Formats: sequence, structure tokens, C-alpha cells
Amino acid sequence: MKVLLGVIVCTMVLLLSLRSCAAEVRIVLLCLTLQQDPYTMSKGSQMEGYCMDLLSELAKKLDFKYNVHLVKDGSYGRQDESGAWNGMIGEVVRKEADLAIAPLTLTAAREKAVGMTKPFMQTGISILLRKDISEEAGIFDFLTPFSVETWVGILAAYLGTAISICVVARLSPCEWSQPQTEENSFTFSHSLWYTAGALTLQGAGPHPKALSGRIICCTWWLFGLVLLACYFSNLSTSQGSDSNQLMVKGFEDLANQQGIEYGTLSGSSTLAFFKNSNNPTYRRIYEHMERAKSFVSSMDEGVRRAKEGNFAFIGESVSLDLVAARHCELVRVHEVIGMRGYSIAGTLGSPMLKNLSVAILELSEAGELAYLRSKWWASSCMADPAKASPLQPHSLKGMFLVLALGLGLGVLLAVLELTTKSRSNAGEQRKSYCTVLSDELSQRLRTTTTNKKRSQETADKDKA
Repeated sequence: MKVLLGVIVCTMVLLLSLRSCAAEVRIVLLCLTLQQDPYTMSKGSQMEGYCMDLLSELAKKLDFKYNVHLVKDGSYGRQDESGAWNGMIGEVVRKEADLAIAPLTLTAAREKAVGMTKPFMQTGISILLRKDISEEAGIFDFLTPFSVETWVGILAAYLGTAISICVVARLSPCEWSQPQTEENSFTFSHSLWYTAGALTLQGAGPHPKALSGRIICCTWWLFGLVLLACYFSNLSTSQGSDSNQLMVKGFEDLANQQGIEYGTLSGSSTLAFFKNSNNPTYRRIYEHMERAKSFVSSMDEGVRRAKEGNFAFIGESVSLDLVAARHCELVRVHEVIGMRGYSIAGTLGSPMLKNLSVAILELSEAGELAYLRSKWWASSCMADPAKASPLQPHSLKGMFLVLALGLGLGVLLAVLELTTKSRSNAGEQRKSYCTVLSDELSQRLRTTTTNKKRSQETADKDKA
């Protein structure tokens, strides 16, 4: 019995030892990469970058170890006429490496030669150019700070204020005490001139003497001050140079213009996209590049020519985003075509690829891939102010309301001033209040004929 118990105990100890050893033994994968900022970069004896961080996260999830070395010929992988592959794809095909992690575009030809995971990053084709290559200013661009509705509202407020000043100047006895003998200085034309001068901060005399007129003028001055502040603020913002003002907003604009030269990397997949496309616009772009021989030999050359100006560089959107983050005078247009993905390559039929694809999807759903993208594509450029949209009437509704209240209060005070004087005169003249008020109104509102007669009499006296 003791012997049997001893055998059982030894067996259990042996099983536990084997299990712990198995737990300590993990798969060691040989991974290929290629130096390209910011995917893989040398930092002393170590490597860092987006791909290295991604590989580290995958290793944690799938519990494997890895060794990384650079590809021998420094290329991604292209198939020659004999069907042989070079670069990273070639080494994976020959089983010299287990995985190739780099910005490898997922294509049908590569999928046939090696196994590819789900894409860890989406990219496409876009355009890079200088920010200051923008449209010429239009003749009426100075009107853009306000919308059409706002300009109509301002015009209505201007006319309403001028009419109110003219009416108040005639109704108020404090402004026009002797309508029989005095000439009213606030004609409608002068009221228009006075209101326009106040709006432009120039001033135009004479100023109203009555409290009712001064209330209307002070309200209009406040309205004009706020209006001018909003106008100049929006004007300076709308004149800022950003991607919304670019002359070239997409590939259609690029194909239809003649002022800017454009090109792409010679022998690249981007060039092959335009060459093989049946889209008329893309065909025209390819034919122009072929005719003008505007290809560049490297990414650095394309960026340099774009920085010099009058050149648009066509490339992969992810790479162009990085360039725009490092070179603040450049910008990538919003349009992206030919969407495709970057994937990890492995030996054909490897069971590891399925697990890698699932892990990539999990990292994407958890936001880890977005975090890595923001980490390695961080920009040191100051953000351009957003292009201001035209100011709508509802944005100034408070000032329009204050102006309306000021105009109403001024007219009401003028009416009260007139009724008070009429009541006082009615007591002195022993006439009815309505009769005196009616006479006052007829004298004050019968302006055009009276003024013409008075002007004629004055002219006749001068001649005599």
C-alpha cells in the first residue's frame, strides 16, 4: 500500500513538473521588418516604432516570443518575370522567416504567395501640396463674413433706424420746437447719412438734442460697434489658409487644372493603380504624368518638390499624413481613393495567421490601434484656425432685439413729449387736447411742401 501511494505521489509530481516546463516553453518566431519612419526605426541596438509596438501587443495576446531582423535587400517584395519574389515576401516564401511585419499592402498577388492577416491599418491614395497654393480671392469675398440673410437684416435695420430718427426728430418738441418758423435739420436724406456715418464710426452732425433721438442713436452706435467687431473677426478668420481654400481639393480638380505639376513615385503601386484604372479622370492623370515625366525617384524627392511649391505629390494617404505632421507648410487633401490595407505576412497555410487576425481585430475594437496611430503620427504643427462660416442672423438676434427695443423706446418717448406739449398748449389756448394734437401733427408731418416753400422764400429774400 505504501509503495502504491509513493508511485501515485511521484506520478503527480512528474506531471506537475512537465506542465510547468510546458508553460515556460513558448513559441519563438523569426520576424522580418524594414526600416521606415515611423513603422520601424533604430534606437541604439533596439528597434522602435508603430510596427514594433504592434508586434509587442500581439505577442502579449498570443503568448509568443520573437526575434526581429531587417530584410536583407531592403525591399517589401516584388515578383519578377520568372515568378520569384524578392524582399520580405521572398524570405517568407522561402521560409527564411516566420512573419513579415511592415506597411505591406494587401494585394491579390501577395495573397497567392504568402498568408496575410486582416489589415491593421487602412490607407489609400491622396494628394500632398503646399497650403499656400490656394484659390484667387473673389471680387466679393469681403462679403463672406456674413450670410445673405444677415446682410438683408443689417440693411433693414439701417433703414429702420434712419426712418426712426427722421420721425422722432419731427415729432419731438425738444428736437423741433417751432415747426412754423424753423427748418428741421433731420430730413430723411440726412437721417440716412447720419446713420451711415455712425455705422462706420465716422460721425455726421448735427446730433439729436431730444432724449428720444439720443436713445435711438446710442442704441444704433452699440449695434454698429458689435456688428463691426463680428465682421472683422469673421473676415480675418475666413481669410486664413487651410485645406478648404486649396485650389486642388481632389483628383478631379487636379486633372482639370494646368497650373500645378503633379507626379508620383516611379514604379510604385500608386502608379500602377492609375495605369490600370478604367476611370477617365485617373487615366488622364496617368497620361499626363507619363507625358510630362513627372515621376519622382523617392518619397523624399516628392516631399521636397511639394515644399518648393507648384507641385502636387500623389502617394499613400498614411505616409502623406506623416509628412504633413512633420512639415507644417504642407497639407493633404481630404479625398482618398483606392482604399487598401496594411497586413502582416506569414508562411502560406500557417495556423498562426488566424490567431494574429483575431488579435488584430481585438486590438482595433479596444482602441489600441487608434492609440498607436495617434502616438506615432503626432504633429508638432500649430492647428490652423478653422474656416469661419458666414455669420447667420440668429447669431446676432440679441443685438437686433436690443436695437428694436431702442427704436421702439425712442419713438414712444417722442410721442410722449409731443402729447405732453399738446396738453400744455391746449390748457393755455383753451382748446381741446385733440384739436391741438391734430394741429401739431399736421404741421410736423407736412414737411416736404413746407420746407420747399420756406427754402423758396429764403432764396427770394436773398435775391432781393
